[in-house]
Amino acid sequence: MRHMSLVARSVLLLVAVTAAGCATKSIDHVLADPTRYRDRQVQISGEVVDSYALLGRGAYRVRDGSGQLWVLSDRGVPRDGARVKVKGTIREPFNLGGLGANLPAGVGGSVMMVEDSHSVR
Repeated sequence: MRHMSLVARSVLLLVAVTAAGCATKSIDHVLADPTRYRDRQVQISGEVVDSYALLGRGAYRVRDGSGQLWVLSDRGVPRDGARVKVKGTIREPFNLGGLGANLPAGVGGSVMMVEDSHSVR
């Protein structure tokens, strides 16, 4: 019985730590210290204010009231005005090569998220 209680507490602690790691962050929080989140999964939510798609891939910008963040996606792009929750990996500026010429200014030259998943609310 005592062993079961220890196992149950351990599982609850693991769930709590995992949930805290996936908690939604404000965009300003991420942009204020991008090296802290680089190559780590983060969840943000907000409104899509720009979206560009081609053959199921593209980029969209999410605004949450504290800031804006570009999101790259190969899973489809939500429409402008959609409320979204996005999970993805934070990347610092990088060169998109020839693809960058077809995307709006600012994509590739700033901190962005590479999407793992998104849901429209």
